[in-house]
Amino acid sequence: MENIKPFEVIASRFHISAESAKFFLGKVQKSFKVEKPPQQLIIDAMKGKRYKALPEPHEVATMMNESGLWAHPLNAEPPALADEKDIYF
Repeated sequence: MENIKPFEVIASRFHISAESAKFFLGKVQKSFKVEKPPQQLIIDAMKGKRYKALPEPHEVATMMNESGLWAHPLNAEPPALADEKDIYF
């Protein structure tokens, strides 16, 4: 059986680069204060969920926390990025 890495699963599912998938998984892990979930657990948590696009990392971390799958303290949600047009008006 072929050993597929978690970032390869994300890259394939959401049609993004391997680097972007690694970054996404790292951001999900960094959403937790101390204990970081294994990347495979993140993949398992996302299985069966229907996403139209790659979700925000903190959204996945919150879902894992609230479901009890990884019940560890979360960091605060990062502020949303403003569109450039919103900055000037």
